[in-house]
Amino acid sequence: MPDPAQLDWSALDRLRATFLARDAAAAGPYWRDHDTLAAYDATYAERIGWKWDALLRELRLRRWAPPAGTVLLDYGCGSGVAGRRMLAAFGADNFAALALHDHSPEAASFAAARAASAFPALPLLDASPSRLLDSSTPFTLVVSHVLNELPPAAAEELVALAARATAVLWIEPGTHADSRALAAARDRLRSSHRIVAPCTHRENCPLFAAGNEREWCHFFAEPPPGVQNDSGWVRFAQRAGVDLRSQAYSCLVLERGAGVAADLPAAETPAAAPSARVLGRPEVFKPYARLLACDARGLHWLELPKRVDPALVKRLAKDPPTPLYALAHDGRRIAAATPLVAEPPPDAAPSGE
Repeated sequence: MPDPAQLDWSALDRLRATFLARDAAAAGPYWRDHDTLAAYDATYAERIGWKWDALLRELRLRRWAPPAGTVLLDYGCGSGVAGRRMLAAFGADNFAALALHDHSPEAASFAAARAASAFPALPLLDASPSRLLDSSTPFTLVVSHVLNELPPAAAEELVALAARATAVLWIEPGTHADSRALAAARDRLRSSHRIVAPCTHRENCPLFAAGNEREWCHFFAEPPPGVQNDSGWVRFAQRAGVDLRSQAYSCLVLERGAGVAADLPAAETPAAAPSARVLGRPEVFKPYARLLACDARGLHWLELPKRVDPALVKRLAKDPPTPLYALAHDGRRIAAATPLVAEPPPDAAPSGE
């Protein structure tokens, strides 16, 4: 990253205050100039990119990609980090063009310049969301960190846009409020789209069942190797007051077509072991791990005794794998846990931008 001493800290401080204020972000464009966007792109946007890296890594491990030939629409693009991460992960040649939308023309222009530099052969399409909504053009919708900035009418327009999309990849901050807002959008879109992630089922989201009011669907993205020992990032984190160890996020990935939820590898487990997603961060104690699992039957706080799977309990404490399992349990204790995603060797570094 750039030398923290060279960053425009007045702009970064103003942006962070705006983002944390939640309601203030809806007042209007907050991108003032190119320098503000450049400072953001190198710092806060890069941390958002780590969240995209985590989600896209899982999708690649599961051999899923958005349908080829669609327009990639980066909605609320800001500096364009989400769109660039998508293009790097799936290949620019997988998309017909890139369309960028933001309430700030300055941001859309900055994102276009960065995308053109990184992917010069990819056409940039001057198409607003409303034009795509009214046309027959197939598009993949990318949304990143916008729900807490949108007034109700704009949020409704975004859900309508998602309902029209061929595929949707959506990341929001991993807060209780943002997670549940994204889950509400998920429930509205599940009739028209197949749910790829995070859900292993297409039932109503169990977050909204009685007794689950305190829970939320979120995950943690780790920074790239070396970040925590990088003097620039360390100084940035100290100055900005952020934690580099992990970034919380919530996500939703959809593909047009009603039917079953995500295609997961078949596991050689008893019929009583449905596919489940582990939410949040498991708590690991000496004799067992405690985790929150979501499956078609609802949310379950479960204990995984160390004697059942000592290797998995140990890994949950230090390097949790992709949190998809076939879990055989009685509603309290897990009798068997079978991973549903084959992980690469530990030294295989994830690809990024």
